[in-house]
Amino acid sequence: MGGGPKPEHLLVILPFEAPNAIFDRIRRNHPHVKITFHQLRFTITPWEGRYQVPPEIFHDVTLLVTLSAIPSSPKDCPKLELIHFTSAGTNHIANSPIYKDTKIPLTTSSGIHGPQIAEWVLMTMLASSHHYSLLHNWQNNHRWGQDDKSGVGFLRNLHDKVGQRLGVLGYGSIGRQVGNVAKAMGMDVIAYTARPRSTPESKHDNGFIVPGTGDPEGKIPSAWYSGTEKQDLHHFLAQDIDHLLISVPLTKQTIHLLGAEEFEILSKRNAFITNISRGPIISQPALISALKAYDAHTSSGINDEGSFAVALEAEMKADTSIPGLRGAALDVTDPEPLPKDDPLWDAPNCIITPHISGLGSAYVDRCFQVFEVNLERREKGERLINVVDRERGY
Repeated sequence: MGGGPKPEHLLVILPFEAPNAIFDRIRRNHPHVKITFHQLRFTITPWEGRYQVPPEIFHDVTLLVTLSAIPSSPKDCPKLELIHFTSAGTNHIANSPIYKDTKIPLTTSSGIHGPQIAEWVLMTMLASSHHYSLLHNWQNNHRWGQDDKSGVGFLRNLHDKVGQRLGVLGYGSIGRQVGNVAKAMGMDVIAYTARPRSTPESKHDNGFIVPGTGDPEGKIPSAWYSGTEKQDLHHFLAQDIDHLLISVPLTKQTIHLLGAEEFEILSKRNAFITNISRGPIISQPALISALKAYDAHTSSGINDEGSFAVALEAEMKADTSIPGLRGAALDVTDPEPLPKDDPLWDAPNCIITPHISGLGSAYVDRCFQVFEVNLERREKGERLINVVDRERGY
């Protein structure tokens, strides 16, 4: 006879305390689900902890929620039917037997990071363009900066974001929320995707969306570009981009996607680069060179306050005689953690943070919201959201 959904065993492996309120919610809505929690020791690189999990823990598990800890062999998890990752990508487990040798559905938490990361993107963008380091220096020195004629002079002439162009390289959930906020600031937004989005339906976001955020119907970009060849990417980068957001997944195809050639194209408007994706997507030596090239032409032979004014003038005029990139904001590097002696630390006009742009109090709950949507869909025999395409790598 019927009797409802079959019993399930959910194993949750995370590097922090058990989210018991979330577990209680799952039990109320899905009483057939048994939940086991295993806490990993937190490491600087969390997926290193996967080796701490005893293989027998997976034996009767049907559902797994994890950051990176997965069975070493398919033989360890004969009943496993779904793995949900609390990360937006799965590149960190792409070489595992589970990824390569099974067809167990893998889902990600893509879609939850948009609000937090968009705020980080705008924060660093504005901190750079408004030269917050100078303002903070005034405060630290108890100096009322109105007496700094050079500094106040260029601040009066700052160019706001209205009319500037944001190029979003990878128009997924994060790119859509950044585009949403940038559009509200008066910026023009253009999008780049691997596959063409030539119909209104193809521009829709079919993944998880935090209510009230993003661009669900794909109506924000004034233009869409696409392709997987270098010439396609170069055509996009040549569209007078003032700010480039890098939000593509890390795959074999996107390693060092941006290097000296691409930065040369972007130097047409001395673009500002933001990377919230993964460090290896950028050639860091090429980025450092592009930042140094711009800095050398805007600060050589003048004092710091004067260099701000020259840099501002170059930004406003998009002076094509000045090479390089005017700045960068990086929440990801290659490698991570970034070694203390890495030259990237000292690259001019470069903001670096330790892969924290997506963190926030809502992170864990939203991860499980995605999982619970799929738990509901699975019970109804409906198509899951945020499913990883193993061939594409995301």
